[in-house]
Amino acid sequence: MTKQGRTISTRVVQRLTTLLPWLPWLIPLMLAPLLIGWAWKVIAPAGFSQWREELMFAYLMYIVIVRFALLDVMLFYVAHKRRSMHLDLLRLVFLYLEVTAFTLLFFALRYLQFGVFDLFAYNGKGAFAQSDTLQAHPFRVSLYISVALFTTLGIGDWVPQTLNAMMAAGIEAILGFIQGGVFFAVLIYAHQDKRQDSGSSAQ
Repeated sequence: MTKQGRTISTRVVQRLTTLLPWLPWLIPLMLAPLLIGWAWKVIAPAGFSQWREELMFAYLMYIVIVRFALLDVMLFYVAHKRRSMHLDLLRLVFLYLEVTAFTLLFFALRYLQFGVFDLFAYNGKGAFAQSDTLQAHPFRVSLYISVALFTTLGIGDWVPQTLNAMMAAGIEAILGFIQGGVFFAVLIYAHQDKRQDSGSSAQ
């Protein structure tokens, strides 16, 4: 790497270092578009219904971009922060947990906003008998579906009924799979970096 390239990299890492303390307060803002959608649904339900499918697709593209941007920021920081990496590890772990929690909530609220029982059909045991109980708890159902998809649990008791629901199921599963892999990669990298620092100190 050239001297100019190292200088740019150092500046970026310094800016990320100043940004990290603010990330826990910025991550909840990823739910903001859902609030706009709720307001649109209440104020102009006819327009909301007309653009329903397009809005659902836009939400999917939005969450993919935001999630990968957050992961890129964290990975870039980990890859270039050579000193005291173990001191920042706890902060990064909590950031990953917060991103996970708000991603689950984003998808759950998205399913709720567009009608979880229109997007998914219950295919479990005693579906007809359970219908009234499930209909009374749409948020719990939405959150359960979100967790099952994100963790790639794949129980199969809820089946997507629309094209956008199918896409959402696939995208949420991919995001969960990638985040799990990246999380363990960061832990391994930080552990190896700590061992290298310990070896250097011993010498």
